[in-house]
Amino acid sequence: MAEVRLESVTKVYDNGHVAVRNASFEVRDGELVVLVGPSGCGKSTLLRLIAGLETITQGTLSIDGRIVNETPPKDRDIAMVFQNYALYPHMSVAENLAFGLKLRRLPRAEIERRVRAAAEKLGLSAVLAHRPGMLSGGQRQRVALGRALVREPRVFLLDEPLSNLDAKLRLSTRMEIARLQRSLRATMIYVTHDQIEAMTLGHRIVVLHGGVIQQIDTPMGLYARPANLFVAGFFGSPAMNFFRGVLDAQVGLRLESDLTLPLGMREGATSALHRHDGREVVLGLRPEDLVLFPGDTPADHASFSARLEHVEPVGNEMFLNLRLGGRDLVARVPPMTPPEAGSEIRIHFDPRKLHCFDADSGARI
Repeated sequence: MAEVRLESVTKVYDNGHVAVRNASFEVRDGELVVLVGPSGCGKSTLLRLIAGLETITQGTLSIDGRIVNETPPKDRDIAMVFQNYALYPHMSVAENLAFGLKLRRLPRAEIERRVRAAAEKLGLSAVLAHRPGMLSGGQRQRVALGRALVREPRVFLLDEPLSNLDAKLRLSTRMEIARLQRSLRATMIYVTHDQIEAMTLGHRIVVLHGGVIQQIDTPMGLYARPANLFVAGFFGSPAMNFFRGVLDAQVGLRLESDLTLPLGMREGATSALHRHDGREVVLGLRPEDLVLFPGDTPADHASFSARLEHVEPVGNEMFLNLRLGGRDLVARVPPMTPPEAGSEIRIHFDPRKLHCFDADSGARI
């Protein structure tokens, strides 16, 4: 396999649109890195730049130490799996798998070996004689993966390969991709807009927004210490709760609606907040960090009252939709008999679980 490195890569289209700006990161040999972000953030463009399907305006791209900015796609030794399967409907599964190898004029015995090996790895051996129209969506996606696999490339590029599958198939195929990557120790770059796919597949995740890399970290690193408000709000379902106001070390956070959010700011418990006394900040709390029945509440915990608007039971947990002043909040709690909708309830939290961001730049402070 191979290492991929991007250094200050920028893509500007003829109309002046900057799709990717100063992107720098590396994908280590045998690593699965996920590019994630909302539609239009530049993630697919970045993948196409790596594949050679788009030209780089500025910066350098190297594969195994060799700069490939001007190298044609066919000479980069990469294989790409697209969002649509792009299978030939008149060919069998075996013929679809073998087609690219025949174009490269590999010996027949080698083609058959690679097709058999890929089919066995992907559970396609029993359907090699079938045409794509006879397959399920999950099987067709595995054929598309197999067509990349038989190439035995140095780098796999996957552009939202699961977006056409239903929820159950997405889960099973996601696990197949993870298993395949581990068994091959393959270098993979995977594009998705789905935070769950990103969190469950990626060894590391590159978060993009507006063509700019926001943060690069492990899945749990991103979740525990988001670099800015965008990353904090993007990861987590339900999303992080945000409170905007002016910090007062004596009473808490003064919110725009003239409410005060007490923070239990006792000496030593929240020193980071003390350093920003008197400044406008945005504080974030994950839904799972809002506690309805805390038991023996530690002395440094804080609490506030909110109105319970609606309860969403989803089996192993419940989402409490709350209203505090003019803002909506969500708490994630274990299954229980909830208070009546419309009632005021007391919510507790540990101030050390707060995420603090600059109100102007959005950067973590």
